[in-house]
Amino acid sequence: MMTEEQKKQIELENKKIADNLQHIKHRIVVFSGKGGVGKTTVSVNLAYGLHLHGNKIGILDADVTGPNVPKMIGVQDKLHVSENNIIPQECNGVKVVSMANLMSPDQAVIWRGPMRSKLLNQFLGDVEWGNLDYLVADLPPGTGDEILTITQNMKPDMAIIVTTPQEVSLIDSARAISMAKKMNIPKITLIENMSGLICPKCGHRIELFGIGGGKSQAEEMNIAFLGAIPINLEARKLADEGKPIVIENKEADISITIFHIVRKIEDLCNDNTKTTMS
Repeated sequence: MMTEEQKKQIELENKKIADNLQHIKHRIVVFSGKGGVGKTTVSVNLAYGLHLHGNKIGILDADVTGPNVPKMIGVQDKLHVSENNIIPQECNGVKVVSMANLMSPDQAVIWRGPMRSKLLNQFLGDVEWGNLDYLVADLPPGTGDEILTITQNMKPDMAIIVTTPQEVSLIDSARAISMAKKMNIPKITLIENMSGLICPKCGHRIELFGIGGGKSQAEEMNIAFLGAIPINLEARKLADEGKPIVIENKEADISITIFHIVRKIEDLCNDNTKTTMS
C-alpha cells in the first residue's frame, strides 16, 4: 500500500509529464505482439514519412533493452543534458531520444521493470521535445511494463500494431490489439509488414509469409487497417547504414506504400471519432 508521500510524488511526476507533452499535437505508439516483425523499421520510416509531409516529428525509442532506432537513422552521438533537461538528438529534421545514446554499443541493459519504467518517465517528462505535430513511440515487443508505462503516461491518441501475415505473428498481434483496447487508446490500427517480395530478377511476387492475414485480423477485431508493406531488400541495406528508405528512395515500392499509410494516419489523427470498439 502506498504512503501519502508516494502518492504525492506520483501525482507530481504525472503533472510534470503532462506539462512537458502539452505542446505535442498527436501521440502515436507502435506495438508488436512479438519480435522480428520489423516494427522499428516501420516506426522509423513512418516518422520520416510524416516529416516529409511537413510535420514536426519526434521519435521516442521506448525499447530500453533493445534500442535500435539510432542505428537505423544514423545517430551516434551521446545525449546531452542542460539544466536537468535532456536534449534530444536531431537527424534530418527529426528529434530522437533513445537509451542507445546513453551507453556503449555493446553494453547490455540488465534492468528490472521498475527501472525501465522510470527511465521512460524521464524521457516523457525531462526531454525538451518542444512543439511537435507527432511523437512516435517505438515500443518493445510484447505486453510488459514499458508498454503500460508509456500508454498510461504518454496518453497516446493512436496505436499502430505491426504484424506479418503468418499465423504465429497474428496470434501475438491479437494480444497487442486487445491490450490497446484495454488501455482505452482512442484509435487502434494495424499494419501488415513483410507482405510479399518482388523478385529483383524476374519481377514475380513471392508471398514468403502468406497474404492478407493482417487485413482479415483488422476486420475481425474491428480496427482500422492502414496497409500492407512489402519486403524490400534495399530498405534492409539502408537501415544497416542508418538511412531510412523514404528519404533515400522515395520511388521504391515500400516508400510509396508508406506514404499512402502516412496520409491515412494524418486523416485519422485529425478525425475526432474513434476507430475501434471495445
